[in-house]
Amino acid sequence: MESNHPRKIHVSVKPELLRWARERARRTVDSLSKTFPKYEQWESGEAQPTLKQVERLAKTLHVPLGFLFLEAPPEEPLPIPDFRTMPQARFSRPSPELLETIYTCQQRQEWYRNYLLSLGEKPLPFVGSVTIVDDVNAVAADIRNRIKLDIQERSTIPTWTQALSRFIDQVEAIGVLVMMNGVVGNNTHRPLDPEEFRGFALVDDLAPLIFINGADTLSGKTFTLAHELAHIWLGASGISDASLEIYTEEEVERWCNQVAAEMLVPGDMLIENFNPENDLRQELNRLARIFKVSTLVILRRLFDAEFVDWETYRQVYEEELERLRTFERPATEEGGGNFYRSLTRRVSKRFALALISSTMEGQTLFRDAYIMLGVSKNQTFKKFAQELGVG
Repeated sequence: MESNHPRKIHVSVKPELLRWARERARRTVDSLSKTFPKYEQWESGEAQPTLKQVERLAKTLHVPLGFLFLEAPPEEPLPIPDFRTMPQARFSRPSPELLETIYTCQQRQEWYRNYLLSLGEKPLPFVGSVTIVDDVNAVAADIRNRIKLDIQERSTIPTWTQALSRFIDQVEAIGVLVMMNGVVGNNTHRPLDPEEFRGFALVDDLAPLIFINGADTLSGKTFTLAHELAHIWLGASGISDASLEIYTEEEVERWCNQVAAEMLVPGDMLIENFNPENDLRQELNRLARIFKVSTLVILRRLFDAEFVDWETYRQVYEEELERLRTFERPATEEGGGNFYRSLTRRVSKRFALALISSTMEGQTLFRDAYIMLGVSKNQTFKKFAQELGVG
């Protein structure tokens, strides 16, 4: 008598490809064995999975299904230059979360560039307008003037969240797309790791783009935005960790850090506000509140201005770093749980307005717009359009 149950089709997947996919996703054999009881046998070559199991595994590990049937593990280099200074990040394989985030931003940037070309827009004059031999103070002043970053005004903003929001709006106003997200797309189960990267810049003379890791702290995100702006002015695409280490070997990163620090904490204003009679740690906190930056940035600026010697700098830096890791929790995304306000920051308000308008006018397919926004329902798209005042 023939069985009514369909026959399970086992497929041949090379153990080295399974190992590659698992390590790429930073998973252990034990963690996968909870969902796939025979996984250890698959990776050792003692057993073979069914096609459905391979499909589920590919989804679990966030790897394209076809990759698991290749002859050998593929190379997946970062698609942009790597300026990170943290060894553990720079010399490890990029995570699927990082790669997908870069690819998504590149797709959005390409669309936006073509959109601007269709409107006859001209290249932005500040993109790639300087080199690392240019004076740091002059470049920082030029950026502040261009985005209308008034340090006095910034000091009166009540909260750090509002200060960051204002900063992002000022950058977007000059034509730079700013996307900030702490997860992949809208998937809260796939967080981005600030220890792997804090941001990146995609340079383009029409559609420059800055991505900020939203899982970082508020002060960290602020400095990253300033740092990546320096990359745009320099015309150097790349992924960064915006490290404040004083003697990084990366010339570009060192220069961008210096520009960012001067941009947010101008040397002359620091001198005016610094009180050497106060306890250093109290003064760090006071100045951080004035300039809306991390105490590490203030400490760096005090060292640059020779208010703090090297030994004190190193000691206090390590102490402050540890304190911030312990007490300064990653900030929640702007919107306080409001999906549409969070989505606006995730995809850039400037980008969202352009994409929705183009779609409403019939120039862009709704299907393509859904993909770039990370939404799947027409109702969500329409509600988002209403929130932005489009339509």
